Amino acid sequence: MRKTARKFLFLFFILCPFVDTFSQNQKINAVSVSHYTIDVDEFLGYDSFGYSYQIKNNVFSKTKGSEIFEYKSVSLGRITKVDLQNPLKIVLFYEDFNTVVLLDNQLNKMTEINFSQSNIPIVVTFIGMSTQNQLWIYNALNQQIGLYDYLNNEYKTVSTPLTDAIKYYQTDFNTFYWIDKKNNWFSCDIFGKTTALGQTADFDKIEIINAHQYIFSKANLLYFTDISHTNGNVVSRIEILEKTFDKFCYKDQILSIFTTKEILNYKIVTP
Repeated sequence: MRKTARKFLFLFFILCPFVDTFSQNQKINAVSVSHYTIDVDEFLGYDSFGYSYQIKNNVFSKTKGSEIFEYKSVSLGRITKVDLQNPLKIVLFYEDFNTVVLLDNQLNKMTEINFSQSNIPIVVTFIGMSTQNQLWIYNALNQQIGLYDYLNNEYKTVSTPLTDAIKYYQTDFNTFYWIDKKNNWFSCDIFGKTTALGQTADFDKIEIINAHQYIFSKANLLYFTDISHTNGNVVSRIEILEKTFDKFCYKDQILSIFTTKEILNYKIVTP
């Protein structure tokens, strides 16, 4: 019996780390690194140069310490979407006027594109910065993803028509990600290759990290999910102090929480 017990304990300690790896109840401890009060309507995130971006009274601004840059357009209505992937070429989308404005790093207007004036009928509902002077575009008229060359004013469709409505979307330079109303997760690359990535958890808010990882919130709780494991999805609860929050964003292992009064930054290490 003693020999059997020793074998059992030996196997337990050998297998324990692997059991924990695929646990659905792991926890990620978030370490507070900074926080500050802020008076804005929407916090958008940071860039790699340490500037923060926000919107207040429909004025888009960029700040760091005492530095502040602002951009506003009275004629184009409400800012619908901001893409900060390239801080030297920022995308502002004004959906009500089917228009995009590109800003430089001091928030000076570089280009304004009114898609209603395009030779090809385009009604944009989703947009993001892509590669080689192109913008990702979801055209509501044909329900397809396309690429718009803003230097040459050329547009090409890259996807087949989407069959289900988009619940959430996110882009990087090479990929257009979207999640439909059934929480099915897809990607489309710049060559038009569409990939079904699986199904996400039900979420209130979500941020995609890459093609197999995302962070989401549900009922004011935060979770990290990795779907790449063969034994199933790894879901880890992220432990933060806030009981309620309006928004979160993640970049370079820094998780930023935006509440009605302040921004709190946490360092997290994902599994």
